Amino acid sequence: MPESTKPSERRSAARTSLVWEALLPVLDGAGDVLDIGGGTGGFAVRVAELGHRVTVVDPSPDALAALDRRAREVGVAVTGQQGDLSTLLDVAGPASADVVMCHGVLEVVDDPAAALATIRAVLRPGGTLSVLVAQRHAAVVARAMAGHFAQALAMLDPSPGSGRRDPAAGGGRAGHRFTEDELRTLLAGAGFDVRTVHGVRVFADLVPGSLLDLEPGATAALLDLERAVTERPEFRPLATQLHVLAR
Repeated sequence: MPESTKPSERRSAARTSLVWEALLPVLDGAGDVLDIGGGTGGFAVRVAELGHRVTVVDPSPDALAALDRRAREVGVAVTGQQGDLSTLLDVAGPASADVVMCHGVLEVVDDPAAALATIRAVLRPGGTLSVLVAQRHAAVVARAMAGHFAQALAMLDPSPGSGRRDPAAGGGRAGHRFTEDELRTLLAGAGFDVRTVHGVRVFADLVPGSLLDLEPGATAALLDLERAVTERPEFRPLATQLHVLAR
């Protein structure tokens, strides 16, 4: 991909490109795509540009207004519906989507298992779920590197059941963090068959932003490195996020 001229875009590319690359084959042939918590449409608008019918369900009216502006700017139609996982079946309807994107949402729900059961109900038979979650092992390392040793220690052992709640997150975003085993167990319990698991941002969050800003070609080289390790299981515990495709 071409090197962006804006520092913020270079950092964003290093964090999202591999998720997008994994999504493209899944989107091929899909008609209706549902983006849960899709916010301002960072993924949804790009999906709509490929010709898919896209619906974003998000609790924030401000985010949905920004989504509408972004879609109109590029000349595509994206349906925005205010709601969340608790109202998803009412808003979207059962068996209404070929692909569901659930990125950064399981972290903030009270019951991830119930959330996945609801998502399964809105997927059509043979449909695909793209789920992106914060990964707990990497969070432990990040806390320790920041000098928050007690927080890192508290995050080491999972709570019974679903993903571990981050003791530093309170009720905010990323309240749950997951290991790969925990996520696989949750998905299997909801009736999903895991097809692929990718580690996302293995190195991107560790590399100083100034290096990407100042070193020509650094972003492309970083993406090549991320791409080389994304499917290697020995590196997945270091990934900030896990991206799973399941049917």
